[in-house]
Amino acid sequence: MSAWSAHSPQAILFDLDDTLLAFDQGADFRNLWRMACEPFSQEFGDLRVESLVSSIQAKGKWYWSDPQRHLWGRLHMTAARRTVVETALQELGLTGGPLADKIAARYWTERERRFRLFPGALETLKHLKQLGIKMALLTNGEAQMQRAKIERFDLAPWFDAILIEGEFGIGKPDERIYRHALAELQVDPQFTWMVGDNLEWEVLAPQRLGIRGIWLNHRGADLAGLSDVVHEHENQPEHENKHDQPFRIIHNVIELLDLIEYTGVEVDTGK
Repeated sequence: MSAWSAHSPQAILFDLDDTLLAFDQGADFRNLWRMACEPFSQEFGDLRVESLVSSIQAKGKWYWSDPQRHLWGRLHMTAARRTVVETALQELGLTGGPLADKIAARYWTERERRFRLFPGALETLKHLKQLGIKMALLTNGEAQMQRAKIERFDLAPWFDAILIEGEFGIGKPDERIYRHALAELQVDPQFTWMVGDNLEWEVLAPQRLGIRGIWLNHRGADLAGLSDVVHEHENQPEHENKHDQPFRIIHNVIELLDLIEYTGVEVDTGK
């Protein structure tokens, strides 16, 4: 039988990008843009590849800094990348058009080649499945792109529900996607964990609904006031989990298994 403690999850919600799948984490964006531009350098005239790369990165930072463009762009990634490249080309006195299409497409090809699951990700999902813990995948982005990742790494069989922003029509941090996931899994928020790398969208936002946020801090960010949550969690009373701090902090998804062991979950043998 499963032995659930007061802290043990009946369900876990997972983010995809940079939680299970290395997407931005570890990517050398400047080199990727360089690789995308170099094959077409003969079309630049006297412009140096490095100058175009710098312009593209600057325009990308500008594009994604606006919340409305960010929302539209992550649902239309091909068009967003093309806009960034075309704007950079035009600023340097070049015509976008087909050249922008080719550079943007080459960039994405190089990005896709480097996608990989984090070490321990599949092991973690397999172990949680054996424990009888319900799981849902909540991922922002356009439907086709996110589905392609899920299919490429054969992730669907591990999850009881998959909610993609481009399919569902709503993404994180909107509370409606979290409420829908809870309804799909038929669990209460206080018995549910959400695991993600975005502190605000995937940890603090769901905690406002009573879900326990597990922050996957890949980068080892040193946030003042949070170290005690990591190092002294065994002495943290139930009522002291505040919405403005993660319930737990981990640095690799496989560390979830240590948290489950700590909370006292046993494998469901079916007896």
